[in-house]
Amino acid sequence: MKKSSLALVSATVAALFAGTAAAEGKIIGVSWSNFQEERWKTDEAAMVAAIEAAGDKYISADAQSSAAKQLTDVESLIAQGADALIILAQDSGAIGPAVENAVSEGIPVVGYDRLIENPDAFYITFDNVEVGRMQARAVLAAMPEGNYAFIKGSSSDPNADFLFGGQMEVLKEAMDAGKIKNVGESYTDGWKPENAQRNMEQILTANNNEVDAVVASNDGMAGGVVAALAAQGLDGTVPVSGQDGDHAALNRVARGTQTVSVWKDARELGKNAASVAAMLADGKSMEEIPGVVKFSGGPAGVELNAIFLAPVPVTQDNLNVVIDAGWIEAEKACMDAAEAVAACG
Repeated sequence: MKKSSLALVSATVAALFAGTAAAEGKIIGVSWSNFQEERWKTDEAAMVAAIEAAGDKYISADAQSSAAKQLTDVESLIAQGADALIILAQDSGAIGPAVENAVSEGIPVVGYDRLIENPDAFYITFDNVEVGRMQARAVLAAMPEGNYAFIKGSSSDPNADFLFGGQMEVLKEAMDAGKIKNVGESYTDGWKPENAQRNMEQILTANNNEVDAVVASNDGMAGGVVAALAAQGLDGTVPVSGQDGDHAALNRVARGTQTVSVWKDARELGKNAASVAAMLADGKSMEEIPGVVKFSGGPAGVELNAIFLAPVPVTQDNLNVVIDAGWIEAEKACMDAAEAVAACG
């Protein structure tokens, strides 16, 4: 079954885990790809809180954007006695041997936010195809015609293609009709803002600055895109998308230099991943996890057990959603924003 056809499991899936009986004292090992994006610390805080509240122990390692180091990190977490592993893969292919090693030792693995195509790894994320659709819809509404640039994520992360696929679903009709022209697209190594800025600069140069809209696939890269646009006096006039609800991005939304940030409440993702890991460590099968669905939409078509949480597109019109949810303070979101923005008036 393709991801796009799956019924979404909303953030309230956390309620399904309430009251789940579990033995305390487990060790939950978490391998992070890096902490370059603001959101990963938010994910981690929620994950730690859930793990400790359940009476379990959190141990972790930061791969610092190195696929090779992440393999060693996972070995170390296993050596420290991890009863379950949560892995945010730096490279979804390269992490394979570490996952196989964990599974061979009877240690359940949760692929966190990034796809790991191993049927023995549980997958938990947001619906990234829908995130791509939301990004494209918002940019299309702001700029129905013109030259579009696409700043995609890392080529080693399947999420980059899930997002781009969703974007193309929304934009295909306008592109086929000749209303929108793709004047440049590029993968962005490591999802790094500085690489995104460089890619955007190259696209601007190649098109004599005649770029009318930019579909950027996350907020960090959107920041790099806006910096490139600002250098040419184009910031605030060219719609730009992103995702994650980074605080700087939400402020850009309020100020009008970014059109949309698709908010994925990382607190819910971290909490739910901790619950799934604990249940698997207690011997519950993947099929018994509340809210589980079957997913086979990855590049290799491997069928996985998965949970997908629902994202929310945030624009100037509904900026209050993230403020009311306690994700960001109004003062921080609205810094230097026009009073015409309802949440900032």
